[in-house]
Amino acid sequence: MKFTSKKSLAITVGLSLFLGFSAFAQGEGVFVDGIVAKVDNHIVLKSDVENTYYQLLSNGEELGPDPKCEILRQVIVNKILLAKAEIDSIVVDESQVNVELDRRMQYFIMQAGGEDKLEQTLGKKLTVLREELRDQVSEQLTTQRMRGTLTADINVTPAEVKKYFNQIPKDSIPFLPAEVKVGQIVKFPEVSKSEKDKAEQKLYGLKARIEAGEDFAELAMKNSEDFGSAREGGDLGWHGRGELVPEFEATALRLEINEISDPVESEFGFHMIQLLERRGQRFRARHILIRPKSNDFDVTEAMQLMDSIRNQVLGDSLTFENAAKEFSDDQATRSNAGYFKDQNTGSSFVATDMIDPIIFFTIDTMEVGKVSAPMQYRTEDGKAAVRMIYYDKYIPPHYANLKEDYQKLYAATMNRKRAEAVEEWLEEAKQEVYIEVYDDYGNCNILEEL
Repeated sequence: MKFTSKKSLAITVGLSLFLGFSAFAQGEGVFVDGIVAKVDNHIVLKSDVENTYYQLLSNGEELGPDPKCEILRQVIVNKILLAKAEIDSIVVDESQVNVELDRRMQYFIMQAGGEDKLEQTLGKKLTVLREELRDQVSEQLTTQRMRGTLTADINVTPAEVKKYFNQIPKDSIPFLPAEVKVGQIVKFPEVSKSEKDKAEQKLYGLKARIEAGEDFAELAMKNSEDFGSAREGGDLGWHGRGELVPEFEATALRLEINEISDPVESEFGFHMIQLLERRGQRFRARHILIRPKSNDFDVTEAMQLMDSIRNQVLGDSLTFENAAKEFSDDQATRSNAGYFKDQNTGSSFVATDMIDPIIFFTIDTMEVGKVSAPMQYRTEDGKAAVRMIYYDKYIPPHYANLKEDYQKLYAATMNRKRAEAVEEWLEEAKQEVYIEVYDDYGNCNILEEL
């Protein structure tokens, strides 16, 4: 028995619809695509079902007796959520879509081994792929928000978690892999004034070229160090107040339409901003971002600071958790007292096969309870940084139990209650939308089982 089988299927449906990387797309077969179902004005293609099916197979998932019917049902449920979101005026801001597109595109590039390799694999430019995927990402975020709206008030008590666990047949209790509790403290080297001056001067040079007649978008594509917007000619899309860093927003809102700012510093680096449009409290701007680079001296200073923090932790004058909260520059782990987190359960214990390989190989040479020496590394976006690793706890492979796996069981119980709430809502919602399933999957009896 799996803790999150329905949730896993929903996620896989979303990912495969987004990626479109099916066995068919990779040349393992050929089929004629077509519409297999409709929910109001939203269509379901045969490829939506087939892509998900082959994605599940490639992931080694355990499939039921009629997996394509279950996949189709899940896709139709998502379309009902989307249709009802439109009826109830639940929308996702364009800026959220852009952020999610950026995150996923960066992940695909990393997995492919670079932009050129990804373009070669797909046979198309990444700018084209990005636009092709925009509507799909928007739909996914909208259905997620709709689900969140339906389940926002659901709570789980310890008694419910215990009941859930006790209902699992003894021979179906999951055997869990080894887990570790690992934390980090990260410092980004302070960038020297001379490096900041270089970044500013580069932007001033680019501004002069634009004023002399060169195209802002072309210069952004070639020079901006903001991957997501650079491919859009620096265009960040529409935003409202409070959605961008304060320094950027304040400058953008002071500009006249098409006016270009002088360099503006934020936590991300230096921006040159052009205001494109403004409607009330919302605005559309584009920018060129230059990140000042730290030099060897800056890194050495960060290493020395980290060494001082480590000595305080080792001398028990400062706990690792407090040190992380006070000094770490990595917001994701800092908010969890320095510890990495299982994104599915929220637990600070992470399966060893899910942890970053570099972290895994680091702790593989450490004893539990030890803190590593400071080490240099580069973040996913290429920034130089220094960190130390704390190897707090190790849990060997074991059968799930309430004592060691409460958070996982809590998450599983919550997921079940949320699924039940959606199913209950579905009974009424399906009466308010038009649903039709065509002959290809007519034997699935989807309408009867919704």
